[in-house]
Amino acid sequence: MAGVESKSFDAPDDVRPFTGNGQAQVVELAGNTVVKATFEPGWRWSENVRPIAGTDSCQSPHFFYVISGRLKVVMDDGAEVEAAPNDIVRVEPGHDAWVVGDEPCVSVDFGASPAYARRSDA
Repeated sequence: MAGVESKSFDAPDDVRPFTGNGQAQVVELAGNTVVKATFEPGWRWSENVRPIAGTDSCQSPHFFYVISGRLKVVMDDGAEVEAAPNDIVRVEPGHDAWVVGDEPCVSVDFGASPAYARRSDA
């Protein structure tokens, strides 16, 4: 294995559209999945990804950096956080999330499940 690897979101390994309101660009690097997600205004996990995931709440862990926009995350137990630009957020499985405001939220997730937003028929 090479001592250095590089990939770009300009040529992702996979692009996974949400059911409306955005997409996830996926890069696999050194056995890790990195996701650049664009959540458009109006995006909500329970409306735009639940139909893909087939679970009541998001079961993917996340460890992400917010580039722009705002994202509200509410855990199944009621704990919540609102992420803003330059925030780094860790989220365990069992949550919903949605865009706050009228600006797209763009984030880079270093902890997402490799199957995040992957359609079962893909």
